[in-house]
Amino acid sequence: MKLTVLCDNNSIIDNYLLAEPALSFLIEDGSEVILFDAGYSDVFLRNAETMGVDLNRITKIVFSHGHNDHTRGVEHILDLKQNIEVICHPGADCFKSYNGLDISMPIKLKEFPDNFKVRTSKKPLKISDNIWFLGEIKRGIQKVKPLGDDYLYDDSALMYVHDNRISIITGCSHSGIINTIEQAKAISKIDEIDALIGGFHMLDNPELNNEVCHYLAKENVRVVYPCHCTDLQAKIKLSKVCKIKEVGVGMVIEI
Repeated sequence: MKLTVLCDNNSIIDNYLLAEPALSFLIEDGSEVILFDAGYSDVFLRNAETMGVDLNRITKIVFSHGHNDHTRGVEHILDLKQNIEVICHPGADCFKSYNGLDISMPIKLKEFPDNFKVRTSKKPLKISDNIWFLGEIKRGIQKVKPLGDDYLYDDSALMYVHDNRISIITGCSHSGIINTIEQAKAISKIDEIDALIGGFHMLDNPELNNEVCHYLAKENVRVVYPCHCTDLQAKIKLSKVCKIKEVGVGMVIEI
């Protein structure tokens, strides 16, 4: 699997690429080229052009959830002509707000062009030779909720299975990163975790940081790539129990 960071809050120095508070990864597994989230604007598209990444190769788009910092950028690639499968939870395009602001997905799933074939599922789906869409994440294991009212049931993630180990790729982990990991382990029947990559929604929440770090300290995780909605204090805390690496636009991770 090859993962290219097209959009994140941070960019890698001397790459001269654009960053925004959003997320977009391009994931390649065999013949499948998967756009995982599309950021907030055309930043992911402009970065792809600068890096020589051909988005005409995309075979699938997966939305981790329906917030606009993960979906709004898709408006800029609706003119792609190839057949593309769009995969997400059925609630991804439901209305969402924050402090009175509309932060919903900007386009309804039924409004995608005909060559974008929308497939929604609450159940896990195998979407390539080695990658699974985790479906609706079961709550209950993680005690501290990243969102106070825990309403975002369309939040999901991806799992890459390789060499009897799993890697988990998240958008924001609104379902709880612990719950997400446990769902991946339950689906794969594998406990060994190679990498955690993405946003963990650990933002100014010491209680959440403590619970997640206590959990990860007992897990066998090779490396953690925290980004997007994972703040500095959370990264410092994570570094005491895991090997963590910096993430930024232009970075390529191969597993």
